This record gives sequence, structure tokens and C-alpha cells, in this order.
Amino acid sequence: MDTCADVLIVIDLQNGVCNSGGEYLFDLTNLLTKVNNRIALYRALHKPIIFVQHCDEELVPEEDLWAIHSDLDVQAHDFFVRKTHANSFYKTNLKDILDELAIQRIEFCGAQTEYCMDATIKFAHGLGYENSMVQKATSTLNNPFMSAKETIDFYESIWNKRFLKFIEGE
Repeated sequence: MDTCADVLIVIDLQNGVCNSGGEYLFDLTNLLTKVNNRIALYRALHKPIIFVQHCDEELVPEEDLWAIHSDLDVQAHDFFVRKTHANSFYKTNLKDILDELAIQRIEFCGAQTEYCMDATIKFAHGLGYENSMVQKATSTLNNPFMSAKETIDFYESIWNKRFLKFIEGE
């Protein structure tokens, strides 16, 4: 089984998403460790990493809440995409970057499971990309209908073998 794809896309692991008004993403410490492990693998294999950052009234570019979480290994030569919609492809340069890099297989990780992750994974699938993810490589907050853990499990069951394949990883 493949251990990685052509590119790793890290979505919205920003200060203001990881800690939303004093509420932290579910299992944040483990998520950041898992994402850094994936980043390290891609760096060792000299494969590209794309960080996607949401921009809105609360996540203002260049301000602290908008910044990528400081525990993540971000480097100047990585690629960066700014978005204003849950779908990371919507009115961004993401597809152009993927085309320039001749990407066919994408590995995803990030936040929030039921919003930006779901929209982007499904759209990428519709564009014909082969999507993959390490299990539990996304997170979210509790909502009135389900706990964060239940939400993650629910979406992973929808994505599995339909919109992506799960791969081995830590």
C-alpha cells in the first residue's frame, strides 16, 4: 500500500481554527503530531506540501488568528493558498498549483471535518484526483447534533472508498 501521494495538502490548521473562542479542536495535540509526521515523510521524499488558509472577518490575513499553528513544520518553500470558501478550489490558485506540479494523487489533512475538509475532498474527487488520508487526520468541534468524534467517524465512513482511500501512517 502506498504510504503517500504526490502532494500533501494541509487545510485550515490555523490558530483561529484550532482554538475557536477558547474551544479547541477535538484531539488537537494528536492531530498536530499526526500532521507533522506526514509533513516529515513528504519532506524526506522531496514531495510538495500545500498549506491552505481560510480568510474571513475573524481570520484576517497576516494576523495571529489567521497564521498557521506554530507547532506545524511550515517552511518558506512550501506552497500557500488563501481561500474564502469551504471548498479550497473555489476562486483560488490551488488547481493551478496542482497542474503545474503534475499532481494526480492528493493526501489531505486538516480542519474542519464537516466543512472545508468535506467540501474540498469531494470537489477534488470530482476533478478526477486520487485522494487519500491517514485515518483521524482531520478534526472539528462538537456540534448540537454530534460530538466531534462522532462527526469525524461519520465523515470518514462517507469518504472511505467513495471519495478517498485511507492509507497507513501515524
